[in-house]
Amino acid sequence: MKQFFVLTLFPEMIEQTLSHSIMGRAQRDGYIQVEAINIRDFTLNKQKHVDDYPYGGGAGMVMQAQPIYDAYQSIAERAKGARVVYMTPQGRPFTQRIAEELSKEENLVFLCGHYEGVDERIIEEIVTDEISLGDFVLTGGELAAITIIDAVSRLVPGVLGKEDSFADESFSDGLLEYPQYTRPPVFHGKAVPEILLSGHHANIDKWRREQSLLRTAKKRPDLLEKAELTEKERRFLTEHTEEKA
Repeated sequence: MKQFFVLTLFPEMIEQTLSHSIMGRAQRDGYIQVEAINIRDFTLNKQKHVDDYPYGGGAGMVMQAQPIYDAYQSIAERAKGARVVYMTPQGRPFTQRIAEELSKEENLVFLCGHYEGVDERIIEEIVTDEISLGDFVLTGGELAAITIIDAVSRLVPGVLGKEDSFADESFSDGLLEYPQYTRPPVFHGKAVPEILLSGHHANIDKWRREQSLLRTAKKRPDLLEKAELTEKERRFLTEHTEEKA
């Protein structure tokens, strides 16, 4: 079982969001376990404050090191050797490759910051990875942690039911996923491509790969720079993108 420990000021946000759908079922079936640790429970002051003014002045408040450190120590033995991921806009951008990397870890700890961030010393003391969802700022790290837990969990064997459920998804091979269709065969005058109704699996696989290439070229051409393509696929892309140009 893969365990996720989340150090947060809002444990109910983590627990409630991840209790539904696939993530909820994965927990009930014993494939993953999510435990939210309330940092506020470890503060030493009567008011339960976990933040203070920054040294040197400036706007906003900073989360103190002590309650975060003690919250971490409360699960340190159970999370022994686990990577501690701090959600921050300053971290490396999250990708499917990082999701695959983290899915190989037995346990993961997430630190969710708030206000103007956390005392730098706690980052130096316990954090092993700093990860960002993108070049924007959220009010807290919970939504980012939930997103990564979801992305990592679905790579855990058994969570999706079938091992091939995520094999053809966007980014699994560096490309965007091909278009998908379901019933009815005609909707608002638009018909499902005939090849998908043919039952010829080899031709369907070829069509899907070509559509994946074309969709990536149109929507995310930057991904093609790192994608592993055959010479035949590169020629296909060149011919079809030149035609549209």
